[in-house]
Amino acid sequence: MFAYRGSVTGENSTLLLTLLDKEMELSEFSFMGRKRLFIFVLENLQNISRHSANTELDPLSLVVYTKTNDGYTVTTGNAVHKSEVNPLRQRLETINCLTPEQIKEAYRLGLQDSAISDKGGAGLGLLEMARKTGNSLDFTFTPLDNNHEYFILSKTVDAGGKGERNPGVNSGYDGKKILFLEDIMLKNGIYFIWSGHITHDIYQEVLNFNETKLHEEDIEDNLQKRVFTVMIELLQNVAENSPGIKAEEEFGMPVAMIKAYDDCFVITSGNLIRKSDIEVLEKKLDLINLHDEEGLKELLRIGLKGQDMNIKSTGYLGLLEMARHSGKRLKYSFMDVNDDYSYYVIAVEVRSKLR
Repeated sequence: MFAYRGSVTGENSTLLLTLLDKEMELSEFSFMGRKRLFIFVLENLQNISRHSANTELDPLSLVVYTKTNDGYTVTTGNAVHKSEVNPLRQRLETINCLTPEQIKEAYRLGLQDSAISDKGGAGLGLLEMARKTGNSLDFTFTPLDNNHEYFILSKTVDAGGKGERNPGVNSGYDGKKILFLEDIMLKNGIYFIWSGHITHDIYQEVLNFNETKLHEEDIEDNLQKRVFTVMIELLQNVAENSPGIKAEEEFGMPVAMIKAYDDCFVITSGNLIRKSDIEVLEKKLDLINLHDEEGLKELLRIGLKGQDMNIKSTGYLGLLEMARHSGKRLKYSFMDVNDDYSYYVIAVEVRSKLR
C-alpha cells in the first residue's frame, strides 16, 4: 500500500503516522486497533530516528504499510551497527517468549528502572510495542558491510488491534520480501510509493510528506516548487476522477510514485479511467506534446481565457501546467483492463534546469 525509502526524521515521522491514520479511516478498523497500531509505528519510527547508524546509511531506512485481509502490517528497515545487533536480537527473542502478563510486568518494572527508560526505543519501546498488541514481533538481521547490519522489524495487527499470538523466538520470519522491495527502490531511485484509494485527506497528507521531504533534502527552491506543482496536479487528478473505490479494488488501485536521481525527479501516477474518456484525454496530451515552451504559454493563455473558474478541473489546464514545469514531453500510456476501463499511467520528469 505504501513504501518510503529514505531518512526517517522527527518531522517526517509525524507525517508518516498521519498518512497511515488517514488511510485507516477508510477501513473498518476499530478505534482500539488504530490506537495500538499507531503506538507501534510511533515507537518504531522514533527508534529509527534516534538510533540511526550514521548519515551515510540513513537513506537506507524503509517504512512499509501493507493491507491484510483483516488489518495492516507495518514493517521498517534500518541500518544498525554490528555492536548493537546481539543485544537487540537477545532482547527481541526474550520479549517474544513472554506471555502478555509477563510483558506487562516487565514494562512496569522498566518504568521504574531509569537505566532502561533512558534507552528509549531500545528499552521500553520494544516492550511497549509487544504490550499494546499482545503478540510477538517479527524481525531479522541481514549483513550490510563489515560494520553494519540491516534490521527489519514487522508487526501485523488485526481490526481489533491484536494478532494471533505465536510465542517463540521469531516464528520463522525472514524479511525477504522487504529486502527485495528495498533493492528495487534502490536500483530505480524510487523513494516514495503509494498504492491505494486516494481521498482528499490522503492526497493532502502525501503532499505534506513530500513537501517536508524536499525541504529536508535541501532541494533548490525553484526545483522544489516545480516538483510540488506537478505532484498537486497529478494527485488531484487521480482523487477527483476516481470511478469509485469498489471499481478500483476490483480492477486496479491508484498508484503514485516518485523517483529522484542526480538533478532529476520523475513523478508517476496510475489510475483507472473510463474508456469513454480516453479519446478526449489522448488528444489533449498529444496536442500539448507538440508544443515548445512558448507554445505551451500560448495554450495556457487560451485555456485560461476560456476556463469557467466556477468549475473545479485539473484536466487540460493541469496537463499544461505539468508540461510547462517539466519542459519535456509528458509520457503516458493506456492499458486495457476490461470493456469499461483502462489503466492510465502518466510520468512527468522535472529537472533542475528546464531543457
